[in-house]
Amino acid sequence: MYTGRDMTELSMMSKADWNENELAFFHHSLQQIAPYLNSEGVTIHREIIEEIESRGGIKG
Repeated sequence: MYTGRDMTELSMMSKADWNENELAFFHHSLQQIAPYLNSEGVTIHREIIEEIESRGGIKG
């Protein structure tokens, strides 16, 4: 179970300051509800994906 910072706190930070676990968790969560996201949610998800890609992907 994820026990890190919540989206309220993270939304006030640059995606570059998120740790890998946060990026992976919220990417997975948003991916699961993608058909229901509004334009703001889609933008946040795209930014998370771009940050993951800039770091070379998710290592696991």
